[in-house]
Amino acid sequence: MSTFDPDALECLAAIVEEGGFEKAAQRLSITQSAVSQRLRALEGQVGTPLIVRSRPLRPTAAGLLMLKHTKQLRLLRADLDVELRQLAPGLGRGGREDERVSVAVNADSIATWALPALDGLMREGLPLEILTDDQDFTHERLREGQVLGCVTTLAQPLRGCRVVPLGAMPYVLVAEAGFAARHCPQGITPRNFRDITLIAFNRKDDMQAEFVGRVLGLPAVALSQVFVPSSEGQLRAVRAGWGASVVPELMARQGLRSGELVQLNRELSVPVSLYWHCWNLESGVLEALTQALTQAARQALVQPI
Repeated sequence: MSTFDPDALECLAAIVEEGGFEKAAQRLSITQSAVSQRLRALEGQVGTPLIVRSRPLRPTAAGLLMLKHTKQLRLLRADLDVELRQLAPGLGRGGREDERVSVAVNADSIATWALPALDGLMREGLPLEILTDDQDFTHERLREGQVLGCVTTLAQPLRGCRVVPLGAMPYVLVAEAGFAARHCPQGITPRNFRDITLIAFNRKDDMQAEFVGRVLGLPAVALSQVFVPSSEGQLRAVRAGWGASVVPELMARQGLRSGELVQLNRELSVPVSLYWHCWNLESGVLEALTQALTQAARQALVQPI
């Protein structure tokens, strides 16, 4: 098997992660010409193109494999860094771009329980990069080799990965108290659901339609929606009276207790089960991430009886 130049591998990763040759050159502190040369040399060694030079740039199938290989090398270096610092505090290099350990976490978990879970590892110097998406799509980043682990709703383990159940996050439909009194004092009903604006995370977010469909007993509903691609932003939009939204009960809890928010259709709460997937490798860093996330999830999420 060929031995690939680590600098060339990190060059490929920088092109993909930064979205272009110019930003990759800035990150690596080299010229764009040098970036192109390193990529061409790696493509020549592999024997196939690694980047589709489109707008935006994207990796080929072979490029995705090389990216995964690069992430695995980063994980090995991160493990070594941790072990060196355990032997002698002050050793280890953490924080460099080529040491980054990438994970994908859904936005609602980031806004509630996941960041406190990772606080200890960050304070110990783990060079972590968190990528975010809807909980139904974070596993695609793991499948493509962009990250070494992800929090997702997918229960079935991906190829070459192991999966750990985390628990369920209950979702509730809430609105600002004044908005609810004016527009939907009885909650969402067959008469008013088309007239009430629902605030969704993005166009991939089907939680609003699923919730309203359950309330009305319908398999599909057409809603009036606006999109706010931030969990905290969704709740802020609700507080501003833009509309109603299905959000994690964890996020809405304080507002519900104070009376600022009201829960529409109180009889319905949708539990969304979450799982931690990671590469099935022996790694101290992966084990530390797994332990940190599962321990925090046991306290924050609803566990099966």
